[in-house]
Amino acid sequence: MKILVLGGGPGGYVAAIRSAQLGAEVTLVEKRYLGGTCLNVGCIPTKVLLNTTDLLTTLSKQGDSLGILGGPFGLDWQKLQSRKREVVDTLVGGVASLLDNNQITVIRGSGELLTPNTAKVTLEDGQTLDIAFDKAIIATGSESSTFPIPGIDHEAVLTSDGILALETLPKSLCIVGGGVIGVEFASLFSRLGVQVTIVEMLPRIVDQMEEEVVAYLDATLQEDGVTIHTRSKVEGFKPSARGLEITVTTPEETLTIEAEKVLLAMGRRPVTRGIGLEALGITAGKGIPTNAVMQTKVSGIYAVGDCTGGAMLAHVASAHGLIAAEHLMGQVSKMDLKTTPYCIYTHPEIASVGMTEKQVKAKGIDYETGKFPLMGNGKALILGETEGLIKWIADRHTREILGLHIAGPKATELIMEGALALRLEATADELITTIHAHPTLGESLMEGAHGIFHHPIHLPK
Repeated sequence: MKILVLGGGPGGYVAAIRSAQLGAEVTLVEKRYLGGTCLNVGCIPTKVLLNTTDLLTTLSKQGDSLGILGGPFGLDWQKLQSRKREVVDTLVGGVASLLDNNQITVIRGSGELLTPNTAKVTLEDGQTLDIAFDKAIIATGSESSTFPIPGIDHEAVLTSDGILALETLPKSLCIVGGGVIGVEFASLFSRLGVQVTIVEMLPRIVDQMEEEVVAYLDATLQEDGVTIHTRSKVEGFKPSARGLEITVTTPEETLTIEAEKVLLAMGRRPVTRGIGLEALGITAGKGIPTNAVMQTKVSGIYAVGDCTGGAMLAHVASAHGLIAAEHLMGQVSKMDLKTTPYCIYTHPEIASVGMTEKQVKAKGIDYETGKFPLMGNGKALILGETEGLIKWIADRHTREILGLHIAGPKATELIMEGALALRLEATADELITTIHAHPTLGESLMEGAHGIFHHPIHLPK
């Protein structure tokens, strides 16, 4: 069977590899770079920068108490940028190698579907190539959202792509949007000495995640000198001697903020134009509509990842890719989106899976919560990072786990216990009776589970 994949990001290349593993002859078309936004200008490069910033902050603030001599510790931004490129190049090269290893044909160009079984590819040199296929997977990803704000075209107004490529650190930065992208960059740049301001339209930053754990992040950002304006709107940008003047309307007043650079972090939108959807009779709307196995309304045409308009996360795109590939190759496959973890790689890290307390209340579910502050965890004390919280949510009657929300060190790693608990429909009792190693941060998950229906062992009443 001949499979065409449009897009080589986490959804596309995973779908291509799985299809090839199942015996398909696969052609993958990518117009920019393998690995997509995540690998090149998203997840990976930002985490390289954040990792170094965390190390620098730990040494600078806790070096003496940890018994580490030396300092003051500083940062070579150019060397860090070089390391970022090295990590990205290594991983992109790894994807290319995997595609080659699975005998997948990679074509550099822009693909457009003409019929349910043919496509045209415009190559980098402008030439065109016609491709025939049996089934296709659309994995065209997403792009930064922008809005018609006066002055938004100024060269100092950047998207995440541009800010990752800065050759020098700005003295000041205004971030428009307090979602995941916005707060990660705020955490990064504020800890490097940049004066950071966040402007967010919603009532609080990262509004979709559990309020009680996000509060730890909010407090830490403000401790690091970040100014946060919520329920606020940017009205326009105007050049000034120091970069830009940003006019902001808050609930109390209209402000003028000065910043050397501006980061637009207002979310992302699906890439659905110019890929032939109209010719197939597919209307994208807020994303390409699909069923549970990622099929579109056209037989044999699938869509995965950000272009479908759902949760725009690399791990969701990869899960979509696996489901689509297995289904089109005749396999029985099922995806459970309730196990999707949401992770923020700030300091402290924030991670959530399952329902928040607000969502549980809205559904009218009778529930209990179990909490454990990380100040009671030995490993957190060893790390010198005791600011954080474990919060479980469980059904009061069945005792089944409904959600897990974490603020603290390694939250993005620990959250997988919650995802597995949701997948297996685990109860609080099963978590409690699972032996957790000591001393680990993971013990706090067990302690939090104790707190759902009685009381944590290592927490005074």
